[in-house]
Amino acid sequence: METINRRKFVKQTVTAAAALAVPASVFGSTTAPLQFTQLPLPYTTAALEPYIDGLTMDIHYSKHHAAYIKNINEAIAAENISFTTEKEFFANTSKLSAKARNNGGGAWNHNFFWQVMKPGASGTPYGKVVAALDGAFGSVPKFIEQFNAAAMSRFGSGWAWLVKDGNTLKVGSTPNQDNPLMDVSELKGTPLLALDVWEHAYYLKYQNKRNEYIANWWNVVNWDEVAKRLN
Repeated sequence: METINRRKFVKQTVTAAAALAVPASVFGSTTAPLQFTQLPLPYTTAALEPYIDGLTMDIHYSKHHAAYIKNINEAIAAENISFTTEKEFFANTSKLSAKARNNGGGAWNHNFFWQVMKPGASGTPYGKVVAALDGAFGSVPKFIEQFNAAAMSRFGSGWAWLVKDGNTLKVGSTPNQDNPLMDVSELKGTPLLALDVWEHAYYLKYQNKRNEYIANWWNVVNWDEVAKRLN
């Protein structure tokens, strides 16, 4: 009986050791699924006044954006979404549920939006950004005209974008919380600048005057961030 128990113990020990020696990849990836994170605002909620009021910013960030973050992470868990990067997630948007698509876009788009604004902005681009816009659109005013048109013509909710597609700069818009990184988007490219034209982004201050919101928004554009992303 003692010999049998000893043999059984040895067999179990060898089996366990062999299992530990097998690479983890044999059992499946050990990389954790993607989790979206709400980035801290790089300024106070009132810092963009008078162009974007503090109450709108507070509601926009702490309610709307926070809800997108919560909902997308719930969708990732509930739907067993295994993508590990935002790039991979958006490259496979066509395979996702409406909840994952909309909230993933909302989470990413707002993180991006906060970064491309800042208090005390110059109001106009400079340096290499000017050269790039001149080359792509003819002049900075012509670029702004096209961007404003994209923002104004987006029916209902959505976003206006400046993107870099290869060596080409393009302006366009996306509906709802879609963005140019998604495989389902007609406008594709690397985002350089974005404007949220959902009513919750401006209605408390501007009501139905989207044109006034757009015009005033140029005063808070963070051209340093655009230049950094243009590289």
